[in-house]
Amino acid sequence: MGTFITCAVTGGGDTVSKHPRIPVSPKEIAEAAVAAAEAGAAIVHLHARDPQTGQQSRDPELFAEAVSLIRDSKTDAIINISCGMAGDLILPDDPEREIAGRGTDLLGPIERLQHLDRLCRDQNLKPEICTLDCGSMNFGDSSLVYLAPATYLRPMAKHIRSLGIKPELEVFELGHLAFVRKMVAEGLVDGTPLIQFCLGIPGGAPAEPFVLDAFKQLAPADSVWSAFAIGRDELRFVPLTVGQGGNVRVGLEDNLYLEKGVYADNHTLVERAASLIRGMGGSVISAAETRQKLGLEPRNM
Repeated sequence: MGTFITCAVTGGGDTVSKHPRIPVSPKEIAEAAVAAAEAGAAIVHLHARDPQTGQQSRDPELFAEAVSLIRDSKTDAIINISCGMAGDLILPDDPEREIAGRGTDLLGPIERLQHLDRLCRDQNLKPEICTLDCGSMNFGDSSLVYLAPATYLRPMAKHIRSLGIKPELEVFELGHLAFVRKMVAEGLVDGTPLIQFCLGIPGGAPAEPFVLDAFKQLAPADSVWSAFAIGRDELRFVPLTVGQGGNVRVGLEDNLYLEKGVYADNHTLVERAASLIRGMGGSVISAAETRQKLGLEPRNM
């Protein structure tokens, strides 16, 4: 079977000031997701942003509004909801006075999934996939540490399974992938594991071909995997990933430019990725074919 494309349409990073067309409101996020799907993305990966500030938001109603608009459009895209929030520890300049500095956003494991619970109350809004960041890491070279210890990941995986959602297991370094293997062995992941290799994030694994190969070698043999690199490496990694037998992710969450000096849009990044895949002699598969590849139930429109 061919390659599926995931489009990460907005992310939660501070990119609004760096690009004139970052989707912010639920309407903008939904429109970007639909355009990406029409361009060939089988999966759309969604964060929510505060419409007033443009910053990342955990508000379940913002997620619900965006998903509702996508569903109403009759787009067949697989919806993948981010759960990579509420794990931010900002270390203060003076650790003698306080442990958690300004900007810290920490919740317990099940509280981090409250937006999923909200979406699952309405069958039309229930996502087919959600992300699970499979380990802690220093994020960049500043004072931000993302916390996702094993004692959080196991109950999160169980709760996601109870909701009937497939986790996309996001790994930023090889230790995360080793823990994915442990969760699979413990029966915390049903069906074929879906793994996302996240490369080039400062503090995580670098965007190098030999690193991609190492990730592939350590992934469970029966898994379906996808990979992306950020910034200027995003499109460079599309043919590298396809050549290794993986699926790909592009989008404004990870990269703002189509080429030097030219701002991208989500749909133009998907179009470029699709062109690169077909130029290698590969094929881009639909949402329906991707559901079959991932072991998801067919969706009734």
